[in-house]
Amino acid sequence: MARIVSLLPSATEIVCALGAGDELVGISHECDFPASVGDRPVLTRSRVDIHASSRAIDDAVRAVIHDALSIYTVDDAQLGALAPDVIVTQDLCEVCAVSLDDVRAAVARLAHRDDIRIVSLRPTRLDDVLGDVERVAAAIGREAEGRLVRAELDGRIEVIAARARAAVDSSDRPRPRVVSLEWIDPLMLGGTWMPELIDLAGGIAVGAEAGKPAPTIDVPMLRELRPDVVVITPCGFGLERTMQERDILQRSVVDVVRDGTAGRAGRDDVRVYVTDGNAFFNRPGPRLVESLEIMAACVHPGAFADLAAKHRAVLVPLD
Repeated sequence: MARIVSLLPSATEIVCALGAGDELVGISHECDFPASVGDRPVLTRSRVDIHASSRAIDDAVRAVIHDALSIYTVDDAQLGALAPDVIVTQDLCEVCAVSLDDVRAAVARLAHRDDIRIVSLRPTRLDDVLGDVERVAAAIGREAEGRLVRAELDGRIEVIAARARAAVDSSDRPRPRVVSLEWIDPLMLGGTWMPELIDLAGGIAVGAEAGKPAPTIDVPMLRELRPDVVVITPCGFGLERTMQERDILQRSVVDVVRDGTAGRAGRDDVRVYVTDGNAFFNRPGPRLVESLEIMAACVHPGAFADLAAKHRAVLVPLD
């Protein structure tokens, strides 16, 4: 058995999906799923006040990055005491988790260990996420489990995609134009794998490109995208936390996409949803399949009423 430290919530979920949850000896402060990991030592903390407004958080993150500081810190003394064999982190996003450089620096301070394996994940597309399942599996000696978990996820994705294709083929309307928002203030569109989830769910992703970072937009740009559906999934925010900024969402999103200015008639038929961007969508792990289910329920609610019912606790329409 390996002694595993995960400094990334999605990696923790991958490790547990592979059946190696008992081998996790340390986690990050953001690792909250599955519930069984809640008693593990926490090795990181944030320098940013996560309880501030989305605008204040964005300002703080930009300031920290500008000052060349890490947004997160690693408790290297506790990391050394845990004596891990494998550490899983990421080097995709400075905001999402502890950086690879910080992990390497912390490991370098563990003078009594020079054989720790660092697995750094950098997914930008859905296939990268599925590949990371097998990468983590190989690092912890569970290659067979990795192949099985990936095959199961691939199968579930294809079932939803096939249903979405059938819904599109049976409709006399074009595929809905879909905007996903992964931040509230300023507005940021969902990049990386989000356009792929929209496509698989039977929609057309507008304003963002698969595999690319999240672009920041302003209110006029959102209006010009002319979405039929808007799905709001702020990174790191659960549903309750997002709804604390309901006034901003109403003013800068709902009223904007339904506005009739610029020579166009108003559109009361634009559907706007808020969902859990912390548990789903922004975690590149096994629950991206559940994220696809939620997206499908938003894009084609008639064809996916069962999935809308399944996820009703984390799916709120904004009127």
